[in-house]
Amino acid sequence: MVVGGGITGLVAAYELTKLGIDTTLLEASDRLGGKLITTDFAGMRVDEAADAFLARVPWGIELAEELGLRDDLVSPAAKSAYIFSYGKLRPIPQPMVLGVPLDFDTLAESGVLSPEGVARARLDAERTENLVVGDESIGSIVRRRLGDEVLERLVDPLLGGINAGDCDNLSMDASASQLAHAARQDPSFVNELQYLRKRNPPNPDAPVFYAHPEGMGRFIDELVDRLGEVIITDTAVTALESAEGSWRLLTSSGVFDADAVIFATPARITAPLVAEQCKVAASELQSITYSSVALLTLAYDPAAIDHPLDGSGFLVPKPEQQVITACSWASTKWQHLAASGQAILRVSVGHINNDRAVFLSDDDLLAEVLADLERIMGITATPTETRISRWIESFAQYTPGHLSRVATIDDALVDDAPGIFVAGASYRGVGIPACIDQASQASRAVSRYLA
Repeated sequence: MVVGGGITGLVAAYELTKLGIDTTLLEASDRLGGKLITTDFAGMRVDEAADAFLARVPWGIELAEELGLRDDLVSPAAKSAYIFSYGKLRPIPQPMVLGVPLDFDTLAESGVLSPEGVARARLDAERTENLVVGDESIGSIVRRRLGDEVLERLVDPLLGGINAGDCDNLSMDASASQLAHAARQDPSFVNELQYLRKRNPPNPDAPVFYAHPEGMGRFIDELVDRLGEVIITDTAVTALESAEGSWRLLTSSGVFDADAVIFATPARITAPLVAEQCKVAASELQSITYSSVALLTLAYDPAAIDHPLDGSGFLVPKPEQQVITACSWASTKWQHLAASGQAILRVSVGHINNDRAVFLSDDDLLAEVLADLERIMGITATPTETRISRWIESFAQYTPGHLSRVATIDDALVDDAPGIFVAGASYRGVGIPACIDQASQASRAVSRYLA
């Protein structure tokens, strides 16, 4: 049994069927795919949330191969991006690793940091004390080693933006393992990252992201087609009961019995369902918090935008934010969207420390975003088409100690509720490949449990 019909739940059900295990997937709503949804916009198929997946880990590519979609994948046409710092859009200085700059001269020339900020960052190369205390926050380590400006104007816009979070309260181990490794190997972030880069130089031609030209919803459609009658929608699980060595799920559509259950639902949804069976797991699940965001998709006549759309978009550091946190120039980033003949922008608002704008009325939210676009890009024209997608409590916050918390959840379920498993973006990675990998691992765990 799988509960939850997002990408994690669908992949888990698909993997279980491949393993020859009779499976049913229950989804509370009438729609499958969770945060992966692609709809019509400006005559094109445009994603309402995630529009790509990381190419440098295997799980998304392997699923595409499995589903017969590998040959269709495309990578971004634009490889550069901007950051709005000190009142101006500036190219993000390269090279860097997860926001950590590796060339201080290039950093100085970019204008992203003040001269004082650059001078503070240069001190990283002189550090001799490697003080990492357990699973610290990204912010605590970056501020200590490179200074406040590197954290606030480079690292947080990137890593905080991915999680709609705040790097001062995001676990480095869970949210930036590459930086965590570097922090423990050398007192200097930059020296260690430069060393690793020399040992394994990046291939500038290798894609960083992949997408499907019909949108990420294409993966959902293919999985749904293959699962067929395995899926039952409009069926919310309301309670979980032990049933003589198996499990009974009480739902809005009746009772279902299962030998094992994968909860591919957000931790905040899973917590009350397992509370009676495993209080320890429920308590840890409930402690995982979430942020809310909105994504506005806007279409413009290209002639109405004076700023050149010569990159994938821009990030806005918190010290510069009014409402926009990031903006993707989607019709430049993705060549297939350029066929619309319009400039398509995808604008993000909201994060863990400020979700006020997310809950405004459509008219008020749009008005604030357009005013902010005028401030940042000089756009004064009215969009030819708009779409607002709200994602309430959708981004799990991996606070310090997160991985230990997840391990406690897994161990407690093994002890108190054998046959119950959890997987998804609340646990070991928010990206699409991480969710796919967790789904596969949970399916194999079910297979071992039933053997």
